[in-house]
Amino acid sequence: MLEPTKKRPTEIELRFKGPESKRNDAVKALHDMGFVDVSNIEAPWKDSFPGLQENETGAYLAGARHREGLTQRQLAEETGIPQRHISEMENGKRPIGKENARKLATVLNADYRVFL
Repeated sequence: MLEPTKKRPTEIELRFKGPESKRNDAVKALHDMGFVDVSNIEAPWKDSFPGLQENETGAYLAGARHREGLTQRQLAEETGIPQRHISEMENGKRPIGKENARKLATVLNADYRVFL
């Protein structure tokens, strides 16, 4: 039998303009109604790295390679993938593909799915 799902609260963001002397009263009233002050919450980490959003898998590949202390040439020798292709993958000019992702993951001690 299907169970009813929980309804998630609708998220809204409010901005107010008014006298500074009433700010604390307004924040307290909104807090009492269940609102949360998010003005001090930092931006999501992906928003801080726009280059990562453009080439996420290439950045993961380069990071994993650096973590393992390998050059592109060494990684190419261990995986059988041409060094030129590894460079193109890291720079977002070539898709990695499932077969190459599995080869890279084995050598780089990672889950192949991060490269897809």
